[in-house]
Order: sequence, then structure tokens, then C-alpha cells
Amino acid sequence: MRNSLFAVLLLASFAFAEDKKDEGFVDLFNGKDLAGWVPVQTAPSTWTIKDNMIICSGVPTGVLRTERMYENFILELEWRHLRPGGNAGVFIWSDPVCSRGQPFTRSIEVQVLDGKGGDWYTTHGDVFPIHGATMKPDNPGKSGSRSYPTEKRSNMSPEWNKYRIECVDGKLELSVNGKMVTSGRDCNPRKGYIGLESEGGLVHWKNIRIKELPASKTPLKPEQIANADEGFISLYNGVDLTGWVKDEKNADHWKAKDWTLDYDGKGGDLWSEKEYGDFVLIADWRWSGKPQKAQLPVILASGEQALDAEGKPKTVEVDEAGDSGIYLRGSSKSQVNIWNWPIGSGEVYGYRTDASMSAEVRAGVTPKVNADAKIGSWNRFIITMKGDRLTVDLNGKIVLENAQLPGVAKTGRIALQNHGAPIQFANIYIKELK
Repeated sequence: MRNSLFAVLLLASFAFAEDKKDEGFVDLFNGKDLAGWVPVQTAPSTWTIKDNMIICSGVPTGVLRTERMYENFILELEWRHLRPGGNAGVFIWSDPVCSRGQPFTRSIEVQVLDGKGGDWYTTHGDVFPIHGATMKPDNPGKSGSRSYPTEKRSNMSPEWNKYRIECVDGKLELSVNGKMVTSGRDCNPRKGYIGLESEGGLVHWKNIRIKELPASKTPLKPEQIANADEGFISLYNGVDLTGWVKDEKNADHWKAKDWTLDYDGKGGDLWSEKEYGDFVLIADWRWSGKPQKAQLPVILASGEQALDAEGKPKTVEVDEAGDSGIYLRGSSKSQVNIWNWPIGSGEVYGYRTDASMSAEVRAGVTPKVNADAKIGSWNRFIITMKGDRLTVDLNGKIVLENAQLPGVAKTGRIALQNHGAPIQFANIYIKELK
């Protein structure tokens, strides 16, 4: 009797300890839908729900993130790869939209990899900063920034694995199937969103829950906090051209190729189905054709073409890969140019060359600086349209600021221009302004 009572008390104490251990956890996934989660630039088919699991198809490459930010916390989740050799990840302290020219967000990545390994990565819980994030690895090996697991503990496909990720004051510790094996410190950012990565692997996720911990006693600096969600919505889903006007002449010319939208230089302009008034548009682009030498015009700050000593239009030799642009408010005249002219991309040719416009207007739509990346590298436009005023940020530099477009329509569709040159677009987001 006494032994039986002792056993009961012992079991009760274990149960109490487990209850205390689980205290404070809340579900991040309700098992029914994606409430509380935001697809960053993926399709509805990328993330589906079945049997209390989030099922990731792996197509396109991209991210599903939480609606809100977290600073200090313990995250627990279970995952399994259904295809041997699959790839995925968990993003910690993530930005809300993808980094320039990347299908992923700035964050600290916790690797979710099956059956692979090489000279610089493993299958058992690597942790590393990506796309501008920073971290000091506690077990760096030869990588410099990647922290490697001290023990092989992950199960191969199709078995389940459990991750426990503890994040406190910029330090991250990863436990794989019950034991802490990887850590890093001095992480930046150290407050942000939590994301699940789609990268080709067919992955199941379940039992995703979080326990928030007290915030840092020292207020975080701005650079230690991820960018905030500003309400941007993706206009390209990486699978098809949903949201864009279907045009027979564009068939097989504008192609959804995973996270990039490829154009071969043939066909016509690609127009959005929806019209927009005031907005902020993010669009990444890069030239995909082979550059050639060309003599191109030199444009002055006034918007006029420079003349040589003989009074003839001045040109200089540059590498040229083509011509394209983004139409605003349904008109080719209000086009933000993409080209290789010495003045740089971002100008509004239709207004700059319109002799009926005032000198102030023509100068205003002329780029203040050439901010283009090297041909073949990714560029990012941030285009703000408010009323008849346009501001263009190219690669972090303001090339047009509050330029006036007299007579521009109040609303209209957006288009990616056909001008006979191959080009790629990616990370196309829009935020409508009220």
C-alpha cells in the first residue's frame, strides 16, 4: 500500500513538473487554417492544411511568416521531410518581405535539411545569418558565420523531428530531438517575425507553439529590430500569372519560373488586372541578356540632352543590355524607365521629353543619380505614387523625389514593359495608400 502511494505521488510530481514546463506556451498554428500567418510571396498551393499539419509543397521558393513580431521566446515545432534530400528552414527574427534579389527574408536561419551534408553544411541543425543579418557562431568550424551542431540527432525522411529554439537577448539555442546542439549569439536583428521556408522540399509541420519571455532589460536599438510589416501584398506568386491580364501574345514569353518572373523580350507588355491609385510599389529586376557596347545619350540634370563642342547630341559608350520599364496608372507616358543610359534608371521619359511640360517638371523626372547595379545584378525599385507626385528609390538611393506628373490619371493598371529585351522581375509587392 505504501509503495503504491509513493508511486502515485511520484507520478503526480512528474505530471506537475511537465505542466510547469508547458506553462505559458500558446499555439502558433491552430491545426485548421493559416490564421496568424502571412504568405510572403508564395501561392495558395504552397501552404495547405491537412490532419493538423501545415504541408509545404516546396514550390515556389519562399516564406510563410507570422503576423506579429517576437523578441525573446521559446519556439517548439515538429517537422519531417517527405522527399529524401529535402531542404527547408525556420527563420528567426525575420523581416516581413524578401531581401533584394532573394526569395528569402533577412533573418537567422535554423536549417531543416534531410540527408545532405558537405564540407560546409550538415543535416543536423546548422544555424546561420542570411541576407544582411549577423550572428557570432559558438561552433563556427571553417564557415566563419555558420554555427554547426555538436551532435548528429536529426532523423531522416520520413521520420519526425522536434526542434526547440530558445531566443533570449540576441542569443539563439537549438535543441534537436531533446538535446541542445547548436547556438549563436550577438544576433541582429533580435526582434522580428518567425518564418517557415519553402525551398523545394515537401515538408510537414505540426505542433508549432511559442512561449514568450520577458523583453530585454536594455531597450533595443533600431538596427536590432527587423523591419515592420507595412501592409505590402505580393503581386506575383511564383507559380503562375494570377493577378495579371492573360494575353495570347504573351504566352510562353512571360513565364513564372519559381520566385522569378522571366521575360524573353518577345510578346507584349504584362498588365495587372487591378487598377491602383496611390500606392507604394516594390519591384526587383535584373537584366538577363548579354550586354553589348553602345553609344547612348548623355542627359543633363535639366532633362535636356547634352551637346558636344560642335553642337551635336553627345553620347558615350557604355554596356547596354536592353530597355524596359514599369507603367504607372495605366499609361506608357508615366513610365519609370529601366535601361542602361548614363543617366541611370528611374526617369520618366514620357514627361522628360514632352516639350509642353515646364522646365521644372522635366528636371523633376530626371534622375538625380545613377544608382543602377552592375548588369546581371539585382536592382530594387521602391516607387511611391501619391496624387500626381512620384518618388523613386533605386537600390536605396532617391533618384526622383516628389516629381510632378501633370495630367496623370487618378487610377490605372500597372504594367511591366516589353521593349524587346530579356529581363527578370521578382519580389513585386504593392501597398495601397489611402
